Amino acid sequence: MTILFACAASLAGVHSTQAAGRVLVAYFSWGGNTRTVAGQIAELTGADLYEIKPAHAYPTDYNACVEAARAEKNASARPALQGQLPDVSAYDVVLIGFPNWWGTMPMPVFTFVESLDLRGKTVAPFCTHGGGGEQQCFADFARAARVEVGKGFLRSGSGAGTARPQVERWLRNAGLIQ
Repeated sequence: MTILFACAASLAGVHSTQAAGRVLVAYFSWGGNTRTVAGQIAELTGADLYEIKPAHAYPTDYNACVEAARAEKNASARPALQGQLPDVSAYDVVLIGFPNWWGTMPMPVFTFVESLDLRGKTVAPFCTHGGGGEQQCFADFARAARVEVGKGFLRSGSGAGTARPQVERWLRNAGLIQ
């Protein structure tokens, strides 16, 4: 599958045109909001979807999940993930989504990003939040990815279902869709 987009540098602000290879949208979602945005991105770009799943599921109770996430963050944990990681060598563009948990990415996303070799890929994050905004999410993502990353997409979780016009604008500005 081939789409036209501006080269990898376009996400960083430089514009030139070339044909893209495959796009991967990887995401972690606890409550479904990030999954919703990931689905919109995949639909608009024709991307493959990959769900980042921790080996041990988080509690379904919100408060218990919040406490588990805080404990992992405080311990700088890198929880094990379920299943096989995607072969990112098959992709030219890798977009990775997650909710803002305690001002940063959830720890399973750190595990995922730090396990990949993203050199030579167009890479950008997208994030949903419950009111905390970006905080350290995109800066931490860039450090974990160890590559230059493009401008991220940020949306409140409560607005995920109606985010498609903003997602489309982000992808168009990034040169990933026309």
